Amino acid sequence: MNQSAPTPPTIDSRRFTYALLCVLLGPGAVTLALQTIFSSQDLAGMYVSVPLWEALLSSWGATLDPTTQTVAIPFFPLMGYLLLTAALTWLAGGFLISRLQKSAFAAALTDWGCLGYRWWFLPGVWELLRILLFIIGWSSGEGLLLATSQFWFAITIAGWLATLVTLLFPASLSEAPAEELSTEPKSSLPVTVWLLMGVFVLIFTWMNWRLYQGLLIPHGDSAMYEEHLWNVLHGKGFRSYLDQGLFWGEHIQFIHLLLSPLYLIWPSHLLLELSETVALACGAIPLYRMATRHSGSKTVGTAIVAAYLCYFPLQFLDIAIDLKTFRPISFGVPLLLFALEAIDRKRWKSAIVLLLLCLAAKEDYAIILGPLGLWIAWRAFQENKPESKANKSVLLKSIAPGIGLSVFAVVYLALVVKVLIPWFRGGTQVHYVGYFQKFGNSLGEVVSNILFNPGLLLGELIQPDTFIYALALLVPLGLLPLFSPGRLLVGLPLFGLLCLNELAHDPRHHFHAPIVPILCWAAAYGIGNVTTVLRRWKSEPVSLAQTQTWATHFLWSSSLATGLFFSLGPAGLVFWDSGSSWYWGRLYVPGERARQFEKIADLIPPESRVASTDFVHPRYTHHARSYDYSNYRRKVNDYEAGVPEDTDYIVIDTQHPYSEIKTPDQIPEYHDHPDEWELLPDKTDGYFIVLKRKQPPKPAASE
Repeated sequence: MNQSAPTPPTIDSRRFTYALLCVLLGPGAVTLALQTIFSSQDLAGMYVSVPLWEALLSSWGATLDPTTQTVAIPFFPLMGYLLLTAALTWLAGGFLISRLQKSAFAAALTDWGCLGYRWWFLPGVWELLRILLFIIGWSSGEGLLLATSQFWFAITIAGWLATLVTLLFPASLSEAPAEELSTEPKSSLPVTVWLLMGVFVLIFTWMNWRLYQGLLIPHGDSAMYEEHLWNVLHGKGFRSYLDQGLFWGEHIQFIHLLLSPLYLIWPSHLLLELSETVALACGAIPLYRMATRHSGSKTVGTAIVAAYLCYFPLQFLDIAIDLKTFRPISFGVPLLLFALEAIDRKRWKSAIVLLLLCLAAKEDYAIILGPLGLWIAWRAFQENKPESKANKSVLLKSIAPGIGLSVFAVVYLALVVKVLIPWFRGGTQVHYVGYFQKFGNSLGEVVSNILFNPGLLLGELIQPDTFIYALALLVPLGLLPLFSPGRLLVGLPLFGLLCLNELAHDPRHHFHAPIVPILCWAAAYGIGNVTTVLRRWKSEPVSLAQTQTWATHFLWSSSLATGLFFSLGPAGLVFWDSGSSWYWGRLYVPGERARQFEKIADLIPPESRVASTDFVHPRYTHHARSYDYSNYRRKVNDYEAGVPEDTDYIVIDTQHPYSEIKTPDQIPEYHDHPDEWELLPDKTDGYFIVLKRKQPPKPAASE
């Protein structure tokens, strides 16, 4: 009996047509948004450097309207580039999907076009909203929309990429339970996780070390911490000569002293840089364990690790926007993550030790520990509610640890800011009161207005900057922390304070370090809660499983996509943009300054007292004393201009980023007191000026 040939699978023509329209029209939507963004140099500067912007405009055939002084970008050349990109990626993606899934090419094209390229319409929605706000005259709303354009594009790229990976590897993840599958890790870390951590350490250690070798790391708030270790080990006290005295007059922060055993072997700032990068990478370990345990999927665990390491607010803790590369507060990130894992596994002794170490990283972590204690108490209340009905003492015992942690955090923070820091500062209040000037001039006024002046508080919180800051913290994690609201609320008080701080509402510095572990912790559990939340709205198990898989890939792709616009590392556009200040060839290839400094690196004897400008200052912290030569008035010089009387040498870096002195006659000491200072012969082609005191200096003042 003859067997007929198998019938080829039928293709839904309507769905294929929809896919084709998405591929054809999606580039048009993106073009509309790009026309608006790149027609303004200010807006385009959020994406590319001025030279690259000008080159792109030239390739797109843009013209300058002499009447309005605006740039007109033709629609079709730009649309043509994007359409070609869309067509090629559609065909390539369809081919890969059909091969990996052993499906018909047309079916793969249909799925990929329908599901993936509809994300390309999101920038078009952004442009339509902008036009609408412009028409109705809501300028502040339009400004907010323009300021958040990078997040719209990041979500577009992340959604498109997550869809492709989901179609390529649609293996469903196991359904996530509502609570942990067990209290123990299911297995050791997979090779993929170790590789991701290793790549992070290699890249950021290389970047940090090259910045140091290129004389681009400032002393203040970076290399001064290495001076702390050197001075402690050489009997000079826990200080740098930038401090008002002992460093505890600035912060109760001493965790970097734990590096002393390693520092005895390798006394170098490079050790601190390596240690910080390794520590940040190690935060991936508890994250992987928590995400895997809660979701029941190793894929989810690997996804949260990838998202964590690509998370640009985390990367800025390693290299800040001002190129400050080392701060002890960063060590609190992995410590808090390990503490959170210990809490989830009810290992209370380990958790207590880890939380105390967090406080050694900086007193700011107490602001996290307060609400964390309340969360622990609330979870204990929920778990012991049935038993507590019969025995009230069971409930009290279960919530006591959490309440105790909250009370301790409040008392500790009050003790630090009201007693300890002022005592080490000679009675003056903590310096960061000045960050909240709108709330008062003293600590009492600031606290009182925050707690009891809701009008002022809400007026400062309900600002566009608050919304943008929230997006910068949440979008790179795929908004998944929102799926674990209880954990997310632990970080809310600190987030509010960061928004009120006039210097802190930008995740490109370091102030947000304590909130990073909370957000990643919430994301690790939030991704496991996606199915639970969606089950309230849908009943189809296949749809829920597919959504869980897509959300997993959306997590890491969101972190990668936002890094494209914000990261200073290789994942960021600025790293490769030769016109950018953050171009790798400009920052990570030591330039002429570094080569010229080598000529005088051994000129000054180690037993000398040296005053030097920033950036070259870190090279003199191993001398008898290393003073800051700047316009700042320091206690070490009785808050007077100039250098301390015991200074032996002055070193001026004439080409550093903030250099004001270019020639010897501009140096006040040499100009006003030529009888006291000798100008040493220039060996550096004017890059560095070295003065030596002619007469023996006066003895150093007592500490």
